[in-house]
Amino acid sequence: MRAGGGRPPRAADMKKDVRILLVGEPRVGKTSLIMSLVSEEFPEEVPPRAEEITIPADVTPERVPTHIVDYSEAEQSDEQLHQEISQANVICIVYAVNNKHSIDKVTSRWIPLINERTDKDSRLPLILVGNKSDLVEYSSMETILPIMNQYTEIETCVECSAKNLKNISELFYYAQKAVLHPTGPLYCPEEKEMKPACIKALTRIFKISDQDNDGTLNDAELNFFQRICFNTPLAPQALEDVKNVVRKHISDGVADSGLTLKGFLFLHTLFIQRGRHETTWTVLRRFGYDDDLDLTPEYLFPLLKIPPDCTTELNHHAYLFLQSTFDKHDLDRDCALSPDELKDLFKVFPYIPWGPDVNNTVCTNERGWITYQGFLSQWTLTTYLDVQRCLEYLGYLGYSILTEQESQASAITVTRDKKIDLQKKQTQRNVFRCNVIGVKNCGKSGVLQALLGRNLMRQKKIREDHKSYYAINTVYVYGQEKYLLLHDISESEFLTEAEIICDVVCLVYDVSNPKSFEYCARIFKQHFMDSRIPCLIVAAKSDLHEVKQEYSISPTDFCRKHKMPPPQAFTCNTADAPSKDIFVKLTTMAMYPEDHYRDRLSRDMGHTDRIENLRKIWVFLKTAFHARLRCMCTCNRCTFCICQNFLNSDLLQSVKNKIFTAVLNRLRARVAEWGAMLLADDEGSITHQVHAVSSVEDSIFMESSHGPLFLEARHVTQADLKSSTFWLRASFGATVFAVLGFAMYKALLKQR
Repeated sequence: MRAGGGRPPRAADMKKDVRILLVGEPRVGKTSLIMSLVSEEFPEEVPPRAEEITIPADVTPERVPTHIVDYSEAEQSDEQLHQEISQANVICIVYAVNNKHSIDKVTSRWIPLINERTDKDSRLPLILVGNKSDLVEYSSMETILPIMNQYTEIETCVECSAKNLKNISELFYYAQKAVLHPTGPLYCPEEKEMKPACIKALTRIFKISDQDNDGTLNDAELNFFQRICFNTPLAPQALEDVKNVVRKHISDGVADSGLTLKGFLFLHTLFIQRGRHETTWTVLRRFGYDDDLDLTPEYLFPLLKIPPDCTTELNHHAYLFLQSTFDKHDLDRDCALSPDELKDLFKVFPYIPWGPDVNNTVCTNERGWITYQGFLSQWTLTTYLDVQRCLEYLGYLGYSILTEQESQASAITVTRDKKIDLQKKQTQRNVFRCNVIGVKNCGKSGVLQALLGRNLMRQKKIREDHKSYYAINTVYVYGQEKYLLLHDISESEFLTEAEIICDVVCLVYDVSNPKSFEYCARIFKQHFMDSRIPCLIVAAKSDLHEVKQEYSISPTDFCRKHKMPPPQAFTCNTADAPSKDIFVKLTTMAMYPEDHYRDRLSRDMGHTDRIENLRKIWVFLKTAFHARLRCMCTCNRCTFCICQNFLNSDLLQSVKNKIFTAVLNRLRARVAEWGAMLLADDEGSITHQVHAVSSVEDSIFMESSHGPLFLEARHVTQADLKSSTFWLRASFGATVFAVLGFAMYKALLKQR
């Protein structure tokens, strides 16, 4: 279905084809009518039954393929007749105007037979066809009119002549029209007024078209309506003529130079009564209705592909549309929708889409009315959590019609894969989901309501059955407006996959409950310790007395151990709105998860960094072996000279100084009583430490025989890596290993 710039919707948008069945008594001219239509001349020889005729879509007024089927009592059985009736979209009952018996059979045989084969609520449209009008000089309409009044399924009656080709094309046009633009769903002939379903649909269309919500369609709104439905605007005089017709028949059809709802409904009643119900159907189908006056699934749920790991957001055009919708219904201009204003907005919906929990999901004013920001936030929430429902709601509001778009899918932005955001270290998303996890009564609800600016006093006024598990509001991060969506996750032993998916996690514990932190720690280790989802621990109810948590380590040490930000103190028990610092931090972590991941990763990289330091020491020592050493005797080849040269080299002096500094600092910090000894006799202390570490010389030498020292160091435990003594031993062992290895190398050369 195209919008205003294209063609108006045709019935072809709703129907794929039309199947017309002709029935009647023998020799009334059924076959002659079909053959006269096809050949445009009366056939000299008429077969007992015509073959099925298919008229292509491009030669029919409504651009719909049409199948015309003949029935012959002589050649077909009752079972075949019943099958043809069940397949037909419209049935033409043919009688001869000069044969009273054939007219009587219309009511005594054919209409009851057809109605027996169809449901009462979905009767097939019928066309009465009086053939052979060329043989009489009178009309049969006086006889037929009572029949038409008796059976509402009869759309119309046409008198024609197959011989003179009179009204042949009109006959099949009316039959096609009865299928594509049926009168039955629109109008009740007995009461001579439109049916309730039609009135309801047209009322919705009127309210959507009344863009300023003043209760009338002014000239600009009427012109817009005319253009999107029929692709042609109305001239000023034509608009005035329409209003004059309405004024002439009803007093309150026009007000303040605008067409009222009563006037709008009257015009469509007039169209139907004058046989122009295709006009009403064109309007209905443009606004998404089917033959049963229900909004079609194609209109409400247009195709929208969402790849995995992508989210859905409203784009700029959608927010502009929602802003105009809010302004349209905010009649008192207080930037909030009262219950009556909200009810008026939802009159175009078949049901009220928002429950009382919405008032505790988004921002409201002091009276509990949804504010402008809260209105946009709720639409943002719906789009993120259930985009199909958002498309449905936008369809009810007439988004695609008023914005002249192909469908409301144009209002949705599908974000790129989150993996790409991590690779590029930046995101284009505007909505971030935070799962709030903690034990029951730990303060999660308080965190959610604090996002909406509500302190503890306002939270106590919330009814239990009106509580919400979601809260959404805008947060500013580095000057950018983003939406933070909080989701309260119920306490459970294990989280489901759906409860894990989010952009950031908020782990909440109660500082006054000694057992509350254990759950946060357990959930973190189970689901988030090895993931790239950033986590923030919140110490809720910080205004209460803090007790020691019954866990192996304190929350602060837990955060330090896992390279997380320290626990954030938080309380809702404030005079004004609670602080929003934690929400800014959560949004920032969600926007830049890679930074948090690198911090978390650093604890795992510490072991590798230390191994890298060992590797550098090894490379440094190996390089030093090739340095030129100054000889201390005349031979310059003996092992003694080589060792003396090495002991007096700059390399060994540098290692000696580093060992001296490390040992001195460690002894000063850990053993205060050794301080005086170190100051008095530094060299003695060094010698003592050298003897202490020389005992590991053999073990280091043996380990290094299996490969380079920096590779074997991978087997060292993390506790040893953190020990300064280990580094002292490793450095000294490497030095001894280098000296002995070089000496052996020179000795082997000398033997050769």
